[in-house]
Amino acid sequence: MNHSIHHMPYFLQAENESENADRITSQIILVTLRKNLEVMIIKDAKFVISNTDIKLCPTDGKPEYAFIGRSNVGKSSLINMLVDKKDLAKTSGRPGKTQLINHFIINDDWYLVDLPGYGYAKASKSSRSQWEKFISEYLTRRETLINIFVLIDSRLEPQKIDIEFMTWCGEKQLPFSMVFTKIDKLSSSALQKNLAAYKKEMLKYWEALPPVFTTSSESQFGREKILNYIEQINSDLLNSKS
Repeated sequence: MNHSIHHMPYFLQAENESENADRITSQIILVTLRKNLEVMIIKDAKFVISNTDIKLCPTDGKPEYAFIGRSNVGKSSLINMLVDKKDLAKTSGRPGKTQLINHFIINDDWYLVDLPGYGYAKASKSSRSQWEKFISEYLTRRETLINIFVLIDSRLEPQKIDIEFMTWCGEKQLPFSMVFTKIDKLSSSALQKNLAAYKKEMLKYWEALPPVFTTSSESQFGREKILNYIEQINSDLLNSKS
């Protein structure tokens, strides 16, 4: 991937201290939302294509932002909340329903990509293997992928499978952010306790945390911050080309 260092995650241990300092400085600049940046308004959100082959993904070069997480983390509800449409992404009480790479075009400017959830225990071994193969291929080979939003259930203590996935992203040098979902389902004190536990666990392996968002699909909390984050990156990309 040929993305700016501004969109790269922190890695397990930087071999060069000055290089790591540059990463930290760049990340701080990135996540501090500029005051003069307009709030993104979602004017249009449309389904484009579903597939398991990256060769069939859109070829227009528009930036892509992928959403992924454990099954039943509330991914479809979060996506619908972000674009302010109740049925853009299909919600279901049955975990593991999303089994394809789903592209949605937003404002004709960028793609929101809904990826299959990982860790669905009832899926067959062959199905899990197939999903893992095309998800890995998409994440590591898709040149227009700008950021992976890793969804995490805020009600739970740090889950091994989430830590392993984010570590894998770091090892593959894939840019990602942490998005805690369902914060309306627990008290403020319980939320802060769980966030602190995640921070402690992550810092066992990482120099610093990637960008972190807290969200509620019910109240739309966190919507503006995520959309502004995407808008800021898109603006940076546009400026870098001019």
